[in-house]
Amino acid sequence: MTLQNGSIICAHSCSTGVDKANNLRWDLTPEEIRHRTEKLIQRIKQAYDTVGLVDIGKVCVENTLQVVADAKADYAASRHVLDFPQYVSPCKEVRQASTEADKRLSDFDVEVSMREDVFQRLLALQEKQSSDLLPESQRFLGRLLKLGKRNGLHLSKEIQEEIKSISKQISELSIDFNQNLNEEVTVLLFSKEELVGLAQSYLNGLEKTEDGRYKVTLAYPHYFPLMKRCHIPETRRKMEIAFHSRCKDVNTAILEKLIELRARLAKLLGFSSHANYMLEMTMAENSENVTKFLDELHTRLRRVGEQERCYLLSLKHADCARRGLDFDGQLHAWDMPYYMNQVERVKFAVDKDKLIEYFPLEVVTEGLLNIYQDLFGLTFQQVKNAHVWHKSVKLYSVLDSGTGEQIGQFYLDLHPREGKYGHAACFGLQPGCLGPDGNRRMPVAAMVANFTKPTSSWPSLLQHHEVETFFHEFGHVMHEICSRTRYADFSGTQVETDFVEVPSQMLENWVWEKESLKRMSRHYKDGSRIPDTLLNKLIASRVANTGLMNLRQIVLSKADQTLHTKDRVDTAAEFARHSQDILGIPATPGTNMTASFSHLAGGYDGQYYSYLWSEVYSMDIFFTRFKKEGILNPKVGREYRRVVLEAGGSMDGMEMLKKFLGREPCQDAFFLCKGLTETNTDPNSP
Repeated sequence: MTLQNGSIICAHSCSTGVDKANNLRWDLTPEEIRHRTEKLIQRIKQAYDTVGLVDIGKVCVENTLQVVADAKADYAASRHVLDFPQYVSPCKEVRQASTEADKRLSDFDVEVSMREDVFQRLLALQEKQSSDLLPESQRFLGRLLKLGKRNGLHLSKEIQEEIKSISKQISELSIDFNQNLNEEVTVLLFSKEELVGLAQSYLNGLEKTEDGRYKVTLAYPHYFPLMKRCHIPETRRKMEIAFHSRCKDVNTAILEKLIELRARLAKLLGFSSHANYMLEMTMAENSENVTKFLDELHTRLRRVGEQERCYLLSLKHADCARRGLDFDGQLHAWDMPYYMNQVERVKFAVDKDKLIEYFPLEVVTEGLLNIYQDLFGLTFQQVKNAHVWHKSVKLYSVLDSGTGEQIGQFYLDLHPREGKYGHAACFGLQPGCLGPDGNRRMPVAAMVANFTKPTSSWPSLLQHHEVETFFHEFGHVMHEICSRTRYADFSGTQVETDFVEVPSQMLENWVWEKESLKRMSRHYKDGSRIPDTLLNKLIASRVANTGLMNLRQIVLSKADQTLHTKDRVDTAAEFARHSQDILGIPATPGTNMTASFSHLAGGYDGQYYSYLWSEVYSMDIFFTRFKKEGILNPKVGREYRRVVLEAGGSMDGMEMLKKFLGREPCQDAFFLCKGLTETNTDPNSP
């Protein structure tokens, strides 16, 4: 791949030493993972023991806060070679060892979080010396004490032990939930006649059985194109049932147990619900504010959603008549992606078959990386002969283009394989913070995705929504890499959960702008530029299905809130109720979408609303600054890098927003991009 300045460097012979600060090893055996896990636990426990033994009358920053900070930095930098392989290693034994390490370390996390002796010394430090601390140090100390109270360290020993036991169960069940999904390998077999409507490029990427049938998995590159393009309703029905039945029995039991445990824990800590417990640390603060936000948005979108649903039904009626199929007068879950895709073709004349030809993965990657480099004042250099976990993975170093200083590294792992994490995500692997010697540690992150694999005769071509996903997740990577904080706890994406999506969502806008789209697209055969007519139709289609797509996000957000404001619940029934009431589409009988809703066991429990909440702010940032001053304006980009990305979690999200916008944020841009003309300028709600 040719990047800006043609930069490719060698991992072992570079004068700038770009690889020296990345000591992450991806070739550990299962036994080495187990051994390193125990050694890490011993080392960190020893550091906390040291703090716990300090004479409480002699506490100072150096013997308490700094020791904890150094231990946290060491732990964060050492842990991910142990727990990250479960998501990406091609070896099942390594994935299993990594999963077990994650469970062991998660148990240890609970033990560390319940160190009352350390908590008491930090409390003494606050009373003695907090006014003398740097602002970020004051914030760090305050955070540690708040987390201590949220873990019940102010409660009786008996309650603390119960909290510890429940917390360990929650950690282990959450890991099991996601491991089940990662190891899911369902395959459906279809004849060519059952796949009518799918492009030849899609069929070329499928394996075949000896009798000529196609093997279709439930991985994203197989599932979503089929659901959008296959003309055969029965094929779509079978796929939809299989997709929303993934790990149904085992994960439904796990999720419903998690809900019970979370509710019990919240009550022990004095909260009315798990949702309110989680929301205490967010911008929204409580479930009442979340409910108000979602209800108001639902009201604004309801009429649009009804109109769109009626239009989809008319498309289905016409489609059934054209194909000689019975029309049942209803929209089913397996109809939605197909007819929503038809809206783009009929109303906006977007030719998806033609469009995909202009987004070969290598061209998109080159364009994306160059845009980020120009915008944020960075230089990316591919590391040659890099140490990685799979031959398809690439490693890049990130330098400040002005000073030449290396500021971080990132991996790109973009194609599906057996046992790999099935979604798209950014994983922080090493925090960017100050080490014990006072020198800055280099942040390292990985973007993991599941874009279609190239074959010997066919390149990897991306759907436009996959290009959007690429920009979104790489926005998280930049958040990890560009942050410059003192403490590991504030590095990168360690911000409020309902702010964490703001930087990545904001950067999705670049895939809807002609100037940037031209930089990331070329025809895979002859390198020709994408025609303006096709670009204009694509950009106009941004508002296609906006009501239904956002109503679905409200369904997921409402379901999450409902599940986590009750003590026990039938998860399938709750999702089905919200889907019918809000979206007007029944859940398919026998399925349970929540059993594969990984966010509910991946840190977004009680907080899935964050995607919609964050989008309000991300649109305000884009339209107020970048759209007005230039989407590729390096002056604005570098200010954004300095004010938002470099700050990490060292200041409140709202303060960053006000500083960058120059005012209180508002909702106008959010509704504008949704094609809704009404605006609400109340600065007190997102």
